[in-house]
Amino acid sequence: TVFIVFCDSVTNGGKTTLAEKLKKMLPNCDIISQDDFFKPESEVETDERGFKLYDVLDALYMDEMVKSIRNWMKNPRSSGVVKEEPQNTCDSLKNTDHVYILIVEGFLLYNYEPLNELWNRRYFLTLPYEECKRRRSTRVYQPADTPGYFDGHVWPMYLKYKNELEENASNIVYLDGTKPQEELLSCVYGDIIQELKKLRE
Repeated sequence: TVFIVFCDSVTNGGKTTLAEKLKKMLPNCDIISQDDFFKPESEVETDERGFKLYDVLDALYMDEMVKSIRNWMKNPRSSGVVKEEPQNTCDSLKNTDHVYILIVEGFLLYNYEPLNELWNRRYFLTLPYEECKRRRSTRVYQPADTPGYFDGHVWPMYLKYKNELEENASNIVYLDGTKPQEELLSCVYGDIIQELKKLRE
């Protein structure tokens, strides 16, 4: 059985940290990250203000991403998953040798049609503007954020995307990215375990 978890969020919402912690706790678990599918800088469009338009699907090789997920689904066993018992496995996972879990983490996963048929569970981490801007300012990007980039491109694109989700997408579990990481982790982990139990029944 394969079980695919999508973990999406606003920039710096905590999705990568969450994905990596989940990977340590879940059996036979892999991660595919949307950030690995960015086009080279030279291929990313620039708008009239000189902002590189990274926060749109056109900045990514999305077809490659879908292909990677499908390849994993065909053969999760050979995807280089290290066969090790996750830390503190709870009893309910003891007989899940045949379950392979993929966590797909990104920031624009839910408005790309071909991805919509691939998930078993979807999460979305949100942050308020001030906190998001503060976290983003502590990170170094390649290429670096230009002055005004967050307000001019990143945040507006996030709001547009989130509005689209609220109008069109169902079955998304929204999470508050300001909550402590451990709390988010235990919430999502518990939820996934419940879903896996349902699969087994």
